[in-house]
Amino acid sequence: MGCDGGTIPKRHELVKGPKKVEKVDKNAELLARWKYCALSQEKLRRPIVACDLGRLYNKDAVIEYLLDKSAERPNSEVVAHIRGIKDVKELNLTDNPAWEGERSTSKGDRYEDLHCAQFICPVVGLEMNGKHKFCFLQTCGCVFSERALREVKTEICHKCGEPFQESDIVVLNGSKEDGQRLQVRMEQKRAKAKSAKKCKNTKAVETASKSADPEEKEGSAKTASSEPGAAGLKGDKDSAPVAESCSSTKCLKPAPAAGNKRSIQSMEDKSEVYKSIFTSHSSAKRTKEQTSNWVTHTPYHF
Repeated sequence: MGCDGGTIPKRHELVKGPKKVEKVDKNAELLARWKYCALSQEKLRRPIVACDLGRLYNKDAVIEYLLDKSAERPNSEVVAHIRGIKDVKELNLTDNPAWEGERSTSKGDRYEDLHCAQFICPVVGLEMNGKHKFCFLQTCGCVFSERALREVKTEICHKCGEPFQESDIVVLNGSKEDGQRLQVRMEQKRAKAKSAKKCKNTKAVETASKSADPEEKEGSAKTASSEPGAAGLKGDKDSAPVAESCSSTKCLKPAPAAGNKRSIQSMEDKSEVYKSIFTSHSSAKRTKEQTSNWVTHTPYHF
């Protein structure tokens, strides 16, 4: 049972004190942020992309997330701000010539340098291992250390020569303050793009309406010019028949005058049965009381 003379317990075994706060290993944290994808937690491999908040992802993991957002993923809140593939930028990274890859430590007989990174800054040669602050340009995707951008001030990219502005620089895996600043910048950028798109659509509608107004005026002018000709074709009933408008290839025959019409009831060569077909016959002028209702033959009542 213990405490019977055979064991000597120590104080920490009998008295329970407050639990010590577990400290996060800095090396493990740097490895997780700079060598592993923020979404899939797999090792970073080309092509590597970054979002407006400076987080690193594997491009295939982002594409899988965009194709099926309903799937349950452990780190889906990390990419909640990514709406499409245009919200990420593929990085143009520079390989580290001193990096031998994972095969160098496969036997376990060598010291594994955790701070040796796969990529470096092409200007000052600093390794991208988390100890130094790195940035990328949203215009071209080239990655540099903050020291290179600060010491060699220029308005064109050091690697590809494409021009950029101060607002195009995004810090990779920055601090909490950097993340808040990038969050505000991203929201302002999206609001500005939304308002610009709205103004563009409004201008397009106004241009379409302005271009439609001259066409309506021309159509009304053509209608007004055709009205006098139509009025002249009416004429008097006693006048001679007027020929209809002729096309460039065919002309219609003139319509007969209204006075030449002959009543069918006055035709002597037609029989009385034939005349009763038309509404001008005397049988069609009977009152409602004189006519009988329609009755079906052999009706059935159920």
